[in-house]
Amino acid sequence: MAIAISQEAFDDMVRENMEDLGMDPDEALADAVDALTLQGANLSGIIRRVPGDAAAEEVNPVMRVLDELKASSSGRSGEDLDRLLSLLDELLELCSGEGAENAAVAARNGGVEALIALCASAGVTQQRLLASGLKALSSLIRDVGSTEKFRQSQGSKIVMDILKGALEKSDILDGGFSVVATASAGNEVVKDAFMDLKVDELILEVMRNKSNSKVQSVYDAIRVLLTPDDNRVVASQVYGYSRKFAEIGVAEVLVIALREQVAPSSLPSACAALKAIAVNEEICRSISENGGIDVLLKCIDEAGVQKNKVIAKSCCSLLSKLAGSDANKANIIQQDGFDKFLKLASRFSEDPSVIQEVMSIVQVLTLRSPEHAARAVALGYGTLAIHTMQKFPSSALTQKQACLMIRNLVVRNPENRTILLNEGVEKLIRKAKAIHGSCKAAATDALRDLGLDNYNA
Repeated sequence: MAIAISQEAFDDMVRENMEDLGMDPDEALADAVDALTLQGANLSGIIRRVPGDAAAEEVNPVMRVLDELKASSSGRSGEDLDRLLSLLDELLELCSGEGAENAAVAARNGGVEALIALCASAGVTQQRLLASGLKALSSLIRDVGSTEKFRQSQGSKIVMDILKGALEKSDILDGGFSVVATASAGNEVVKDAFMDLKVDELILEVMRNKSNSKVQSVYDAIRVLLTPDDNRVVASQVYGYSRKFAEIGVAEVLVIALREQVAPSSLPSACAALKAIAVNEEICRSISENGGIDVLLKCIDEAGVQKNKVIAKSCCSLLSKLAGSDANKANIIQQDGFDKFLKLASRFSEDPSVIQEVMSIVQVLTLRSPEHAARAVALGYGTLAIHTMQKFPSSALTQKQACLMIRNLVVRNPENRTILLNEGVEKLIRKAKAIHGSCKAAATDALRDLGLDNYNA
């Protein structure tokens, strides 16, 4: 575990290097960084400066904004409000995207606490201030340290209170659910806190209001809340949360959203949210019964026509999860799923990432199903695997997915083995096995299931 160090301790070490060891400023700074790094210190958010140097003492832009925010009066009108909004927008710009180090500086120096306090003191009627404050807060929360600061500042309750009072204000909802997502990431305790505050019921209420269809962050919040991503926890509770989301109707509302109101830009996030809920056979079947498979197959067709690979991959990934149910497999195939996936692969013939998703779902559909495997080969999926392996020899993941799909096409279908071997699949599999270490196990299994005696060679 990284050793915590304060800005003051870092500055003292640089100062001692200069005063006690006679180092020049640049040498003293470099030595302090090197020494602390070797000791395993966490320097994230530390401003690497030489104390006392006029140039170095120029205020860091993040610190300047934070100082002004903290010093701002409680007034929320006229010039005061405009200045606050300007500062929040500046902080958001500094800490968003690749501004991870700026976000770390802000979090280390009280930014999370300051923004929570600002949002708590602002009324819902101060819509612009709250929306900007929540977005800025979301940009600061990047790691467990910042999520812990959020938790210790009662951030979960404050954000939930704000969201409950802003059910008709999409910009506040968007900012608030962005905070739910970032604060819950990698922190099981924060997830628990939001669930204790009934965030699932609030999400359902928000999603049932069609005027909130543009609030993409609600889908991100669902996905993060239901992802077991805290490696400090031995047994995550998120599986139970997924079942609760399904029980109260969130999965059903997500399917309706996919059918009626989700903007194309939000569709991948909505698919990821639904995938996070689909954790067992019963839930997967219920999603199908509510029209989920119909909607996704339609979205795949449209994504192919529009050449939107992000949507295509998202829908295929979700369908792969739903196809874990045998009943859903039959449903997908009855609705000409095999034909639609093959057409999608043809439209994205130059993009291995989409073809990988197609092969992945075919792999699931043909698992323990010789009838489906026979149909898949008759339609051309064996040829797809061979052509893909020939076309993308350097893509380890593509080669591996092809091997995995080939296994399911042939393991219970001797007639398919003959077809693929006659088309030269053995040579391609052995080449993938030799070139890509990550393909070795899948390639060996494919060779074995093709009936080859020397599959370990």
